[in-house]
Amino acid sequence: MQRGSDRLSRHRDDEMKHELQGLLRSGHPTRTEEWHDPEPTADDDPEIAGGPVAPGSSGASLEVVRLELARMLGRSAFPAPAADLARALRRKNAPDALVEALERLPRKERYANVQELARAVTRREGPQ
Repeated sequence: MQRGSDRLSRHRDDEMKHELQGLLRSGHPTRTEEWHDPEPTADDDPEIAGGPVAPGSSGASLEVVRLELARMLGRSAFPAPAADLARALRRKNAPDALVEALERLPRKERYANVQELARAVTRREGPQ
C-alpha cells in the first residue's frame, strides 16, 4: 500500500489513461462539444504567422505593421520620438527589421499613437 499525498488511486490513474488514449492517438480533439475546441482565426485577421513583420516586405501592410507595433509597444509608450520607441522595441526583443525601420525615421518627429507611427514607417519604407 502506498502512503503519500496522491489524490488518485492506481486504478483511477489507469482509468484516466484509458480515457485520454483516443485523444493522444488521434491527433485531433475527440470531444463532441464544440465549446471545448479553440476558436479558429477569423477571415479578416492580419497574417503575422509568416515570420517577423518587416516594413516594406510584400506582406507588411499598414494594418499588419500597426498590429505588431501595438502588440509590442502598448499605449504607455506614446507620445514619444522614434528613437525612444526603437529602444523600447529593442528591450522587448522585437524583430530587427521593425526596430531598424523606426531608427530610420526623423529624430525630431514625435508620434502620438501607433497609427501615426505605422503610417510613417510604411510610407517611408514604401516605393519612393
